[in-house]
Amino acid sequence: MPKILINNKEIEVREKTTILEAARRLNIKIPTLCHMDLSGVNFVNKIASCRVCLVEDLKKDKLVPSCATFVKDGMEISTDSSRVVRARRVIVELLLSDHPNDCLKCAKNLNCQLQKLASDLNIREIKYPGEKKNLPIDASSYSLVRDPNKCILCKRCETMCNEVQTVGALAEIGRGFKTHVGSAFNRPMFETTCTFCGQCLAVCPTGALTEKSNVADLWKILHKKDDEKMVIVQVAPAVRVALGEEFGEEPGKPMTGKMVTALRKLGFDKVFDTNFAADLTIMEEANELVERLNGHGKLPILTSCCPGWVNFMESQFSDLIDIPSSCKSPHEMFGAIAKSYYAKKIGIRPENMTVVSVMPCIAKKYEAKRDELYNEGLSDVDIVISTRELAGMIKESGIDLVNLDEDDFDNPLGESTGAGTIFGASGGVIEAALRTAADTITGESLEKVEFEDLRGLRGSKKASVKIGEKELNIAVVSGLGNTRRLLEKIRAGEENIHAIEVMACPGGCVAGGGQPFHKGDLSIIKKRAEGLYGIDRKKTLRKSHENPSIKILYQEFLEKPGSEKAHKLLHTSYKARPKY
Repeated sequence: MPKILINNKEIEVREKTTILEAARRLNIKIPTLCHMDLSGVNFVNKIASCRVCLVEDLKKDKLVPSCATFVKDGMEISTDSSRVVRARRVIVELLLSDHPNDCLKCAKNLNCQLQKLASDLNIREIKYPGEKKNLPIDASSYSLVRDPNKCILCKRCETMCNEVQTVGALAEIGRGFKTHVGSAFNRPMFETTCTFCGQCLAVCPTGALTEKSNVADLWKILHKKDDEKMVIVQVAPAVRVALGEEFGEEPGKPMTGKMVTALRKLGFDKVFDTNFAADLTIMEEANELVERLNGHGKLPILTSCCPGWVNFMESQFSDLIDIPSSCKSPHEMFGAIAKSYYAKKIGIRPENMTVVSVMPCIAKKYEAKRDELYNEGLSDVDIVISTRELAGMIKESGIDLVNLDEDDFDNPLGESTGAGTIFGASGGVIEAALRTAADTITGESLEKVEFEDLRGLRGSKKASVKIGEKELNIAVVSGLGNTRRLLEKIRAGEENIHAIEVMACPGGCVAGGGQPFHKGDLSIIKKRAEGLYGIDRKKTLRKSHENPSIKILYQEFLEKPGSEKAHKLLHTSYKARPKY
């Protein structure tokens, strides 16, 4: 193995290790901008487009990008020489010139990594002001906004979209100073193959890509309520283990009770849990799985909780449109039940109820507008905000989240099991389904509830699960690139799989495009997932079909999983949506 010196510290590393990776093992900090460490999801970035991570190769007397230069035996590297520091300053100054001239004064995008770099390098003014690009801002979609004037050509978004997700919606366009990363053929994002997974904006360092904010509309609704109107909110499982990060808490720390209190202070009439609807989803999806295993429908069944994946399937794998589960996603099921069963139960007209979803995902914003998810002229869900947007509303209201008392969700749509909680982590949906399907298939209440082989951040996982006399082949994929590779094998008849869980975001909803920015730090994603599994382990009830409120819902209203009423309210259909 090669030995090298970095700042006079010796280290021995494996072949194909980059200087950046070796330096990090020595706890030597090298600034990066374009670099993304996504090795845990089957991708390692070596694009080196920004050159911010330059270091000095002392033996060759030259500067090299540390993120894309492999170590060689005998190398002597300096990461902090005056030559290196001067070069980094010039690079960042030039990047600032290709950005709005008021960038250093901008307070809107508090996660701007370009500003952070400028601050670290003591850059206080724009040394090389460039001409304004004056390029049009694309706000055509319900999910995201693209501002090409803020693009610095780091190409993180392009790499994420094309290489990791394999969606192909972004490309470098324009010439000269107006070159930027935009959509293919410069089309509005809504007309491209974009799935609205949000992974592009999750890695954008400058705010050139942001979510489409619904906060202003929500404030208007909360401030203009009257006695006839009711505004209820539901919160996805992944939100509670990430929200605290915006307030200085450790990733993965559950903030459930404090979050409920904060939502009440914001003015919501009722605070419910999407985990309830996750349990409901399992009742329908597990029933569908068992039906297909008994010969009624095609295998493999694919989960349908993720709208980014559904968009991907409809635009790029529409020939497989008959194999995903017909179940709506949990937050859409919640909306359908809230505006039918719950509205009748409390004596309110559905049109007087506003359903708000707090989600880790910006694709949910688009999903809520799909024509198929309206019932009798009313959308199941009216407004979707992200985890980041909720954090912003709490801060705007001056609420001290960390020091709030803890409160419980309202019932009956707030009661849930551990199975509903783990929906937010890759592997959690199919594990929750297996817990219920296993009891259904065997006719017994089995003790086994944990399926460890289906967990973790690996982009592709497979396991054989024995249930009674049946042996089920299960696959779990997260990240659309991994999804594409598996679906191509399914299409070619090369895989014998009974059930597949798909999540568009690498690592699952805990790494969604609406979550606090993790900046490619996989340890943060891992801690969020561990937080969900920790909640699950502490639950008395860990199987969806054991949820008392779910039992009552079927007894009083839905009759049984797969009933005619359940299909009308809780299931949907798909159609080919070819895009460019």
